[in-house]
Amino acid sequence: MTILVTGATGTIGRQVVQQLVQRGASVRALVRNPAKADFAPGVEVVQGDLLDPDSLRGAFVGVSAFFLLNAVTPDEFTQALIALNVAREEGVLRVVYLSVIHSDRYVNVPHFAGKFGVERMIEQMGFSATILRPAYFMNNELTIRDAVQAYGVYPMPIGAKGLAMVDPRDIGEVAAISLIHRARATRPMPLERINLVGPDTLTGDDAASVWSSVLGRPIAYGGDDTRGFERNLRQFMPGWMAYDMRLMAERFVGDGMVPEDGDVARLTALLGRPLRTYRDYVTGMVAEAHAVTQP
Repeated sequence: MTILVTGATGTIGRQVVQQLVQRGASVRALVRNPAKADFAPGVEVVQGDLLDPDSLRGAFVGVSAFFLLNAVTPDEFTQALIALNVAREEGVLRVVYLSVIHSDRYVNVPHFAGKFGVERMIEQMGFSATILRPAYFMNNELTIRDAVQAYGVYPMPIGAKGLAMVDPRDIGEVAAISLIHRARATRPMPLERINLVGPDTLTGDDAASVWSSVLGRPIAYGGDDTRGFERNLRQFMPGWMAYDMRLMAERFVGDGMVPEDGDVARLTALLGRPLRTYRDYVTGMVAEAHAVTQP
């Protein structure tokens, strides 16, 4: 039983590989650059690209199930469809796909709409699939950690409806459990969707309050200026991506990213432990940054 992990060198992909290894699975990691593939002993590394069908054909040989992760890129949808088509051609019909919560509601946000399109293709192509729909990743806060500490402002325009922020380690663990379950199944399993959320639904003011508590000084919420958010993002990412992120933030403000009834209980039962909290994640980030700056 070999499980293929795409996006294996990214934040989520690494968590999935690690969790699979801990559970004794045979893991094959698809990577563009093997030099970045510093995985645990025993992980098979194959070089390939989701836009290269030939490399995918080789990667799928002998695979029982695969984890499909597509980064936010202009060709994200094409990458996913090539991977799904090649997998089906090679007889690999068991997949865990990393989508996004409310992909069917945030219809004007490009990367949400693309992921929902992939979900539909998975259904129509006859895959035995678990579709994971994570909410806002807690590790996004790494990009603002230094700014929060330097300026005393929490700058993400997440609004007052609330986001059910999820720890990437919880995402990786649920993905690994789902992959092994699919790979070992002895009879057909129905498609399922799992919302991946944290235990708390946080507003902008809530997030700022957590930072205030962890840092021991007042941190203010910067407000819901999504246009200003886009302008700031354009300083270090392409314009199309900054606009995509702005559209997402506008949906945060207008609709929130709120879990459905039973989501937290379902995940807690699946993991056999409480979900990791935003406060604990921020505390760990701050402690890590402090340790790095100490002589």
